[in-house]
Amino acid sequence: MITTVQTNEPKRIHPHKFTLWVGIGSIIMMFAALTSAYIVKKNQSSWLEFDLPRIFWYSTVVILCSSMTLHLATKAFKAREMGRYRTLVTITAILGLLFIIMQALGFQDLESRNIALTGIKSNSAASFLFVITGLHMVHVLGGVIALLIIFIRAYSVKMKNYSSLPLELVGTYWHFVDILWIYLFIFYNWIG
Repeated sequence: MITTVQTNEPKRIHPHKFTLWVGIGSIIMMFAALTSAYIVKKNQSSWLEFDLPRIFWYSTVVILCSSMTLHLATKAFKAREMGRYRTLVTITAILGLLFIIMQALGFQDLESRNIALTGIKSNSAASFLFVITGLHMVHVLGGVIALLIIFIRAYSVKMKNYSSLPLELVGTYWHFVDILWIYLFIFYNWIG
């Protein structure tokens, strides 16, 4: 008779994943504090009401598409479809850069409508939008840099390591900044 011994060792999270989740928690707290301050300041009489630039709507579609392409890239990597994986990672990085460019164009649109984002003529409404959205853009840029590292590794002839951990880390972060933008977009349009 053969007996099997089953151990109930807890499944441990990879240290890099744990660190990423701690960082994501910190980012969530920062943006929660900023959007809370936005709500408090909005009650001041000097608050300027204005419509968001239309390009912010389009950039929202772009970042959603980038999340989809990264998800498909992860699936392709795990299926060892390296050509498809490389193409999808490339598209994701391009969409991430396009998102940042579109956000910057949105700021230019506000400035062209005489809504100063900084300086003496600025209003706290525009300044808050600039700071919060600008911080999000910095986080997206960090994701783009991570994507570019993944991109370089995808095209590296020497690289034969099929560990999906780096891609999973980048994917988790990328989907997080995507969800964060959706939150901010909803906040700006309907909550704040």
